[in-house]
Amino acid sequence: MKIGILGYGNLGRGVECAIRQNKDMELSCVFTRRDPSSVKILTPGVPVYNVSDVEAHKDEVDVLVICGGSATDLPKQTPEYVKYFNVIDSFDTHARIPEHFNNVDKAAKENGHIALISAGWDPGMFSLMRLYSNCILPEGNDYTFWGKGVSQGHSDAIRRVPGVKNGKQYTIPVESALEAVRNGENPTLTTRQKHTRECFVVAEEGADLAKIEETIKTMPNYFDEYDTTVHFISEEEFKRDHQGIPHGGFVFRTGVTGAEKENKHVIEYRLKLDSNPEFTSSVILSFARAINRLHKEGVNGCKTVFDIAPAYLSPLPGEELRAHLL
Repeated sequence: MKIGILGYGNLGRGVECAIRQNKDMELSCVFTRRDPSSVKILTPGVPVYNVSDVEAHKDEVDVLVICGGSATDLPKQTPEYVKYFNVIDSFDTHARIPEHFNNVDKAAKENGHIALISAGWDPGMFSLMRLYSNCILPEGNDYTFWGKGVSQGHSDAIRRVPGVKNGKQYTIPVESALEAVRNGENPTLTTRQKHTRECFVVAEEGADLAKIEETIKTMPNYFDEYDTTVHFISEEEFKRDHQGIPHGGFVFRTGVTGAEKENKHVIEYRLKLDSNPEFTSSVILSFARAINRLHKEGVNGCKTVFDIAPAYLSPLPGEELRAHLL
């Protein structure tokens, strides 16, 4: 498989690294909005093109991985580039997935290509666990917890506060809430009861620290519904302790079975990730393999992780899967 990467940030670099672990894939090219000569990639001999030249290279790529942001990039990029390529993205604005799906599906079918949107761990792997668990335990409750990990969107919101030089925010599940779910107590949990938020801020010299803290804690849509702690630290501490992008979380389904619904069950799926973008990249490439196979079978249009049979994700033939993994 020839993989193209559009956008060479954290996710794009993660995809490049993950290609090296998949023997049936190779990096064909990288597209960037920057000056291509300024972008230094890890793979020798692979060309870097400006995104304005994308159409000229449409025959060099089996699947294009679009590594833009969900807020403004992907809603425009994925419907546009599926005109020329089979594409995959990691669109993660849950409320807008139906709208994004419809836009991409229309463009893909009009141009005879296949797309898969919202590949990653949530949406993505967590979505699959919710689906499987709901089917297995039709009477029950769903719970999703995120963290401990870096929220890149919330970290960006911190950095936009006047007087903040740098900042990073960690989402942390409330341990008592986790244990109540694990114990099958089926609690009704508010937003504040499920997660806390911890912020590490490097303030500009002379900034009003009390005002920064108040602005962060009362920020609507980000922090106002959570118990939030703000730590002010030095730039040296920030560089030493907060350079990684870890994340993870838990998906639970609690349910009952039996004639009198007397037996309780708890399904738990957990991810603990040192690198959010690198794990997301690895999920993306598995689904890129799947849609490449489906396209060769004549399938087009937009897909999600729900539409892909598990065997399509693996480089192994069916007889080997049945012999060793079933």
